[in-house]
Formats: sequence, C-alpha cells, structure tokens
Amino acid sequence: MTGQLPETMTAIGFEAPGGPEVLQPLTLPVPQPGEGQVLVRVAFAGVNRPDVIQRQGFYPPPPGASPLCGLEVSGTVVALGTGVDAAMLDQSVCALVAGGGYAEYCLAEVGQCLPVPAGLSLAEAAALPETLFTVWHNVFERGYVRDGETILVHGGTSGIGSMAAMLGRLMGVRVIVTCGGADKCAAALQIGAAHAIDYKATDFVEEVLRLTGGVGVAMVLDMVAGDYVPRNLKCLADDGRHVTIAVQGGVRAELNMAEVMRRRLMLTGSTLRPRSTLFKALLAQEIAENAWPFVESGQLRPVMDRTFPLAEAAAAHARMESGDHVGKIVLEVAG
Repeated sequence: MTGQLPETMTAIGFEAPGGPEVLQPLTLPVPQPGEGQVLVRVAFAGVNRPDVIQRQGFYPPPPGASPLCGLEVSGTVVALGTGVDAAMLDQSVCALVAGGGYAEYCLAEVGQCLPVPAGLSLAEAAALPETLFTVWHNVFERGYVRDGETILVHGGTSGIGSMAAMLGRLMGVRVIVTCGGADKCAAALQIGAAHAIDYKATDFVEEVLRLTGGVGVAMVLDMVAGDYVPRNLKCLADDGRHVTIAVQGGVRAELNMAEVMRRRLMLTGSTLRPRSTLFKALLAQEIAENAWPFVESGQLRPVMDRTFPLAEAAAAHARMESGDHVGKIVLEVAG
C-alpha cells in the first residue's frame, strides 16, 4: 500500500571507503516496502560507531541490506508492505534497521518498529533503537545481569555506555564506567553511573577491585577487546560474564584459560546487525515489555550530544571519530 510518494530521494553515501569527506549526497529511487516491511519518511537518523567503520571499509552491510549507513531512524510510516496492519500507516515510529537510515526514506521491518510516545521528540526517538537493542541483548540476555549486581562498562559517555548506565540504574543494577578524563567522568555520573573511573589517570582494574571490596563485578560490557580482555577478566568476580560488542582495541587477546576454568568465567559477545529479522523482532518484543515503559513514563531518555543536518553527515562522523561527544549524535533529515 503506497500513497503519493516521490520516485527519488536524497541520501548520503560513498563511492569508495575513506575519511568522513567521502560521504556525499546521492539521488536514489525511493525503496518499496516488501512483505512485513514499512516505509518510513525519516525525520532523524542516529549516527553510530558501526557507521564509521562501514565508511572506512571494514563493516560491509549484510546480504540484502541497504548499502547506505544508518542503523536507526525515527519518522512517519508512509507506505506498507503486504501483511502489515493498516493501522501502522501515518504512525510515528522509531526503528532498528540493517542500513539505509541516511536517507529521506528508509525501509524497516514492522517487527523492529517501536511507537514514539508523547513527550519523546523524534530526535530522541532516533537515538534509542541501536543502543537500547544492543544493551538489552548483551547486558540482560547474554550477560544474565539481574538487579542487585554490579557491572563494568567501558566508554561511559558513549551512546552504548550512557544507555547501559541509565537502563542499569532503572533495573536496579550498579554500573561502574570508565571514561577518558575528569570531565567525561563527571558527565557519566550525571547520566547515572554509580562510579566513573578515569582510565587515563587510574588503573581501572585496581579501582574496580577497590570499589567492590576485592570481589569484582558480575559482568563486563567490553567495546575495546585486544589487551583490555585480560584486564577485564581481572575485574570479574568468580562466575563473572565478559561480553564483547566491539573490537576497537584489536581482535586478538591473550588469555590464561586455566584462570577461566578455575573461576568459571564466561566469555561471549555478539554483533546485532547480521541477526535474523525474527531474532530482532523477538528482541523488540522484550524491549517493548521490559524497557519501553521507562521511555513512555519519561524515566528513560537518550543523552543527546549534537544534531547535524543530513547534508553534514561528514561533520557528524568527524565528531564521533574525535571522541569528544557525550551521548548520541543524530542527523536531521526532515523537520
């Protein structure tokens, strides 16, 4: 089902991998929704680290996904594919997508859409799906974290780190974060972290053990990998869980596996983008039941850094790569 839609749209893409400057405006056909899909007129698109890695040439989109960057959008449903409830038309939604967000129109699986409640701006709505889906799955599903536990999260002022701190606090979890610098530590405490460790000034392993009375944390959410992994394991309590979601510090780590056995540690990790639409739909249902009520009540809001016009996507990427941001960067596509 489609209304009067244009045949073409403006999008941001790149011909060859490189720095932020390779991002250029393109004119592309407006995509047509297939079975179980909706077409969203994009208001805002979130900017995430995987977008940067894709632009650099190291994170190709999964088969069948749009080659454009953009893993989360907010906007209005303007067309429906077969099998989609007609009530979805004209609804304000935010959605986790496998690509294509940097455009005026974007396809989304209906099962990966969440309603935008009153009081939540479309800019904020676009900043929620990628971090919320990632944190819910990796902290509470893969990491088995439950209320009363203490966890360690690296990158405390990043989109993922800030979401982990806020959602963890709402779920009764004590969240210790690491940040680079005193200013970012102060920001992380305001966001909701129980403790913030300046990794540039302090050995985070020693500080975690001090803060936990020598016991360690129940889980580490790791975005660094590399030589952080053995240090992270020293932060874990017995039966602790180590969950890796990015490898910014390198893909290799040297571990003492006897220590893993002796202390019954669990090492796992995930990437969300290539997972099946069924998996993501089931994850969206869990979020709708367990986390979205916090959004609807106003208790959970993303930490917003800066908004850039779609045409300035290169500047948005440059800001993310600089590491100066606190919270989420979004692109304004349509006001």
